[in-house]
Amino acid sequence: MNQIKRFSAYVPAVLLASVVGLGLGGCAGMTGQEKGTAIGAATGAVVGNVLCGGLACTGVGAAVGGVVGHEVAKPKY
Repeated sequence: MNQIKRFSAYVPAVLLASVVGLGLGGCAGMTGQEKGTAIGAATGAVVGNVLCGGLACTGVGAAVGGVVGHEVAKPKY
């Protein structure tokens, strides 16, 4: 019984690691501006959730972060 409890404690960590690994592998073909947009959206979602904790704040944070990341990562000619 003790082994089952120990095993079940590691399952979420293993699942999270595999999802993150697969997600990062999908970014290999992205341009710099697309990566900036994705990073900005993820960061904005986290900040929005921390500030207000609601679904609307998370969505607004993701949208604003995505726009900022898109603009910051624009190629400069």
